[in-house]
Amino acid sequence: QVQLVESGGGLVQPGGSLRLSCAASGSIFRRYIMGWYRQAPGKQRELVAHITSTGSTNYADSVKGRFTISRDNAKNTVYLQMNSLKPEDTAVYYCNTYTRYFPWGQGTQVTVSS
Repeated sequence: QVQLVESGGGLVQPGGSLRLSCAASGSIFRRYIMGWYRQAPGKQRELVAHITSTGSTNYADSVKGRFTISRDNAKNTVYLQMNSLKPEDTAVYYCNTYTRYFPWGQGTQVTVSS
């Protein structure tokens, strides 16, 4: 059973930066397109970025140019560098495959507020 563990969230002022990490157990990680999702209070969970096994990336329009997804297959880890953060980025952030295949982790809270 693959487990996903997200970390790196916190409280940051508008315009600030955070780097999220997601560690996955199991060697099959590298086979999957991995994504970062977020869920704000009262809203559905949405995909904000994903990355293929070879490093091709795609982003939601709301984060394009501000967020960067990357992965280290040797470490079974996917990252999300978030710059120029806005209050509307406040949410719990999760990682999973593009098809949401694995059980969800606990997520990591990102709060953007002055």
